[in-house]
Amino acid sequence: MKTLLRWLLSLVALLALLLVGPVWLLVTNQVVTDVHWSSLDRTSTGIAPDPAAYSEAVVQVYSARAYNWRGAFGEHIWIATKAENADSYRLHQVLSWRQPTVVSSIDTPDRTWFGNAPTLLADYRGETAGQMIPKIEAAATDYPQADLYRVWPGPNSNSFIAWVIREVPGFEVTLPVTAIGKDYIFNGVFAPAPSGTGYQFSLGGMIGIMFALEEGLEINFLGLSVGFDVMRPALKLPGIGRLGMPARVSGSGD
Repeated sequence: MKTLLRWLLSLVALLALLLVGPVWLLVTNQVVTDVHWSSLDRTSTGIAPDPAAYSEAVVQVYSARAYNWRGAFGEHIWIATKAENADSYRLHQVLSWRQPTVVSSIDTPDRTWFGNAPTLLADYRGETAGQMIPKIEAAATDYPQADLYRVWPGPNSNSFIAWVIREVPGFEVTLPVTAIGKDYIFNGVFAPAPSGTGYQFSLGGMIGIMFALEEGLEINFLGLSVGFDVMRPALKLPGIGRLGMPARVSGSGD
C-alpha cells in the first residue's frame, strides 16, 4: 500500500510540474481568454512573399498560439502552399469546428491566429516546393481521421500536420514542443520525427519519447512534452516552449 501511495504521489507531483508553465501563462494573462474571437487580429504579418511579385512555388509552415485558454498549453499549425505563377496561397489545416475537419482553401498564409502572431517553421521555394505541393494536397486528402477531432491528446490539428509531413518525402519540419497532438501516431507506435532526423515512440499521444538531431530529446507524458535541444541549445517546457536558441527554419527559402 505504501509503495502504491508513493507512486500515486510521484505521478501527481510530475503532473503538477508539467502544468506549471500553462498555469503561469494563464495567471499572468499572457493568453487572451476574455475577448471574443471575432474582435481579435487576423491580418497578414508580411512574412510570406507576395504572389503578385514572386512567381516561384512556395511551401511554408506556420505555428501560432491556439485561441483562448488552449493557447496556454499549445499551438495551432498550418501549411501554406503557392504553385508556380499562382496569384494566391492555399492553406491546409484541421479546424475543430468544421466537418470534415480538413480544410484546404485559398487564404492569407501568414495571418495572425486570433491575436497571436505566427512563427515560420519551414520555408521551401522553387522546384523543391513545386514538387511537394501535389504530394501535400494528396496527403491532406488521404488524412485518416478527417471526421474525428480530439483537442487532447489527438488526433487534432497538429496530428494532421505531422501526418502530412511524414507522408511527403523531403518535407522536413521541426515542430514546437508545445504542438500538442504532434506525437499522435497513426497505425503504430514508432515513426520518424517530423524533422526527418530521428525517430519517436508514442502510445496514442499519451506517453512517448523522441530523439532526433533537430528536435533533440523530448519526453511526452499525458500529451505534455519536456526536453532539450543540443544542436541549438534550448530547454523545452510545456506551455512555455523553448528557452534558448530558436529552432532552425527548415527548407530552401531565404
